[in-house]
Amino acid sequence: MIHKELIIDTGFFVALFFKNDQFHKKALQLRKTINHRKWITTWPVLTEVGHLLMARGASLEIVRLLQIYEAGGFDIFCLSMNHISQITKALEKYNKLPMDLADASLVILAEELGHGDIVSTDARDFEIYKWKNHKPFNNLFYNQLLQ
Repeated sequence: MIHKELIIDTGFFVALFFKNDQFHKKALQLRKTINHRKWITTWPVLTEVGHLLMARGASLEIVRLLQIYEAGGFDIFCLSMNHISQITKALEKYNKLPMDLADASLVILAEELGHGDIVSTDARDFEIYKWKNHKPFNNLFYNQLLQ
């Protein structure tokens, strides 16, 4: 089943906007096949993207990303106080990986959307994480590129 929204993780945004990223070419290739779906992410993800782009000397790419958001290129799911206990439980459950706040926010987003269609360069963690405690993520970054 193809869902309308597509969850976007930090690594995919970084790969799109940082030309020297090891996944840049794959991200550009995948973008062509997923542009018909509405992208959605969270503020913790965008914060992490900003930090990583700054660390790579690509601070102007953050401006580009925000301009795309402002133009309606993707949505941002806003976490509420009601999500804090779920985030805390996820962080505790996956503390040995460890899970960060951005990843925890995407688990919550999947639960809210009712599906785990995600684009992430993080193959390991999104193979392990489950939404609704037992449902696997469908990582299109790897699934579509390996077909």
